[in-house]
Amino acid sequence: MKKITIDPITRLEGHGKIEIFLDQSGEVNQAYLQIPELRGFEKFCEGRPAEELPRITSRICGVCPTAHHLAGTKALDDLFKVQPTFAAAKIRELMNSAFIAEDHILHFAFLGAPDFVVGPQVPAADRNILGVIDKVGKEVGSQIIEMRKQLRQVLKIIGGKPVCPTCGLPGGVSKGISEEERKTIQSAGEYGVEICSVLLKLFEDVVLKNQEYVDLVTGDIYKHQTYYMGTVDNNNLVNLYDGDLRVIDPLGNQYARFRPQAYQDYIREHPEPWSYMRFCYLKDVGWKGFVDGIDSGVYRVAPLARLNVAEGMATPKAQAEYEKMYNTLGGKPAHNTLAFHWARLIEAMYACERVVELSSDPEITSEELVNLPTNNPQEGVGVVEAPRGTLIHHYQTDNKGLITNVNLIVATQNNGAAINMSVEKAAKSLIKDGEVPEGLLNMIEMAFRAYDPCHACATHSLPGQMPLEINVYNNKQDLVKKLRHGRE
Repeated sequence: MKKITIDPITRLEGHGKIEIFLDQSGEVNQAYLQIPELRGFEKFCEGRPAEELPRITSRICGVCPTAHHLAGTKALDDLFKVQPTFAAAKIRELMNSAFIAEDHILHFAFLGAPDFVVGPQVPAADRNILGVIDKVGKEVGSQIIEMRKQLRQVLKIIGGKPVCPTCGLPGGVSKGISEEERKTIQSAGEYGVEICSVLLKLFEDVVLKNQEYVDLVTGDIYKHQTYYMGTVDNNNLVNLYDGDLRVIDPLGNQYARFRPQAYQDYIREHPEPWSYMRFCYLKDVGWKGFVDGIDSGVYRVAPLARLNVAEGMATPKAQAEYEKMYNTLGGKPAHNTLAFHWARLIEAMYACERVVELSSDPEITSEELVNLPTNNPQEGVGVVEAPRGTLIHHYQTDNKGLITNVNLIVATQNNGAAINMSVEKAAKSLIKDGEVPEGLLNMIEMAFRAYDPCHACATHSLPGQMPLEINVYNNKQDLVKKLRHGRE
């Protein structure tokens, strides 16, 4: 049996590799996305005061610190049974909206666009941000950089710094927004709306008018019929900060709708001995392996999933783009994995529109910033929509507020099973007769890159509890070698 290894995989956060096993005829037998790194944040949070966790967990990685900070802060609200003030809740949502818009544009321009703006099989040296700028022009490149700069300034104003914020408190935030800062934030949101319009037009011109890429987006290579999960408001519209978790089945029917605190009634985590990532599935459907369909418990999160579970967007420009996408893709739900890129731009537009709306609200400059907690802590759950999908923080403490147990279910973990399925399906569809040119390997990487995975966040098993195992089989499915890393 021949083995092909893509190591390291590129244009993602964290570390991972793809192992592809070919049979004697050169066809793909199996393919895995393997995560060999370990972070262990859940374990070393134990014993720390609960109010430190929003600052500790924001260090999981430099890509999603704001989402972890806000999920941790919301978990503290629930832990201490205190509601944030109206102003504080709006300030938090404002920060999350600015963060998601900035992060989505980062992924689109730097990580995703090299595949479809430059081309999936052009030489590797050209598949990068410089290749994108060469295609779209320096003016658009400068606008992307300026948009991210302004939105990161918003994060600094609210959170104290653009990376790893420190503003979240149980019941509120530590700092208000001045009138001058409000105007700066509003201007950044308005500029973001303008640039999102430019990028959506670019996507239409460069991608949707290119039949070869349209065929990839709508074809079977990058398609899986799964369940989907995301946060919605009372009107079943997309909400990136607060609401109910809604799950639909592969046919688009509502499977469940629940408050974040009930997540354990619906979600379970499945370990595999060859990866440090645990794989989520729907509890009552059950784990059936890495397969799709209505009888499989595999579900997906992130931009396309959020748009699939919702009945629309809560802002006008994003709603118009939402309707255009589903008209093009043939209705809901859309199962096209590469459409995550399109949905990501629509969400960026929505997030920028929310920045404008929230910064225009007179209450955003209120000095009513925190409701002090009075209840003894015991257990709390906080959920936000991170750029990569639904993020769950679950804390338990002793009666002094010291952490006794932490569970983090991050977006990439929610998507973990589907990512592996996407990698294997792309490999089986693209590799024929053992021929694997470099451009084709990049097209296999495109299967995971659409999810914008963050593997540093998604690895949280403790060494000693789950050693990493690799089983090597021949073309007759006989185990010929076992590789093991770690202790019993």
